Amino acid sequence: MGDPEARPALATDAEQCAEICREAVEALASQRGGPLAAAQELSLVIKAISRPGGLARLLADPRRKVLVVAIDDSLVGMCIGRMEVLGAAKLGVVEWGYVRREARGKGAGAAMRNLLTAWFEEAGAAGIDATVLPGDRETKVFLEEAGFKARLITVHHSLG
Repeated sequence: MGDPEARPALATDAEQCAEICREAVEALASQRGGPLAAAQELSLVIKAISRPGGLARLLADPRRKVLVVAIDDSLVGMCIGRMEVLGAAKLGVVEWGYVRREARGKGAGAAMRNLLTAWFEEAGAAGIDATVLPGDRETKVFLEEAGFKARLITVHHSLG
């Protein structure tokens, strides 16, 4: 198996990106908070990518960067970053990211994270926010090892 290579997504990646999104949603189903996150935070991204021309529309948005990572010419992950302008400051936001299970621990996530971080830095972001589901230790540790620290904790009370 070759080394992971991260790059900006291309419109021709649409079918593989939609498959990665479907796989990510299936993986969320078993995680605490996952189904609600898929319905709320990720639904717009997933719907956009799953529709014809959806990836191309995301690629055309200057506030966003869509990245993919490949190993041996096969896409094994993708992420979407967004630049938010907060008054005079800019904040990079990792909207969504997923690496297929078989590619984890091989540098695929780090390759995308590094490329996305470089984009945020070049765009003048003061920092980067990313969301992690409760109990998702793998992602939490991955981000903490790159210097991320908790800045905001969202709590939820289910009514049904």
